[in-house]
Amino acid sequence: MKLAFSTLGVPGLPVPEVLRLATAHGYHGVELRAHPEEPVNPGIGAEQRADVVSEFKAAGVEILSVAGYVRVAAPGDDTPVIDEMRALLDLARDLGAPYIRVFPGAAQGQSPADADATAARRLGTAAEYAADLGVRILLETHDSHRTGADAIRVLGLVGHRNVGSLWDVMHTWLGGEQPSETYAALSPYLGYVQVKDIASAENTTPLRLGAGVLPIAECVEILSRHGWDGWLCWEYEKRWYEGAAPLPGLLGRGREHLARLLNDSA
Repeated sequence: MKLAFSTLGVPGLPVPEVLRLATAHGYHGVELRAHPEEPVNPGIGAEQRADVVSEFKAAGVEILSVAGYVRVAAPGDDTPVIDEMRALLDLARDLGAPYIRVFPGAAQGQSPADADATAARRLGTAAEYAADLGVRILLETHDSHRTGADAIRVLGLVGHRNVGSLWDVMHTWLGGEQPSETYAALSPYLGYVQVKDIASAENTTPLRLGAGVLPIAECVEILSRHGWDGWLCWEYEKRWYEGAAPLPGLLGRGREHLARLLNDSA
């Protein structure tokens, strides 16, 4: 498996600084948070996109994913949601990223059946465009669909190879799902896995990997046992927790922790 980290942990950091961290600490790739407050987002032009590609290539680091904030199950018109997905797909294509990340985002009070159908319809519409660009859309286990069992209700309806899943280990754990259950549900669709650590279900402030309660070791063991050789991406949610320790000082120990888990599970 290859290791990456998300720029959610270093909000607003310029690309050259992100790449210095990746190379200094032995990470193979970076998940780019594609929010307007970040240096890489769908609003940047062709020249800036080309510069980003050149910087990553020179550093020998891969762009794992463009992590957007589209909420595919949210009530309302389809067109703005699909347009937002297409903008993310265009950015991913231009950057050479294999994936974009989207959220479920159903509203409180929205029926599960309506949310599933809405998400599947929009994802299915965007899937052919994604296929033409050579990019996969990954639905993250998050918010209204936080478990693998929730996600496959949508993915099964879509049934397109360019729409898959992103396993966020915190959300499936908070949803009460065992890692073995999540893997069984998501394995046919799995793009990559986001790892993180927290103190408890009540305190989700990010911690260094291995310092909390999330079953990272069990997840890695299950993935290894099944011969999965994709990406593990550390999503450290510094942007939402200003009091959390700065990520740069944790990256080295985090990579060592993941490497140790991979070695133990081999």
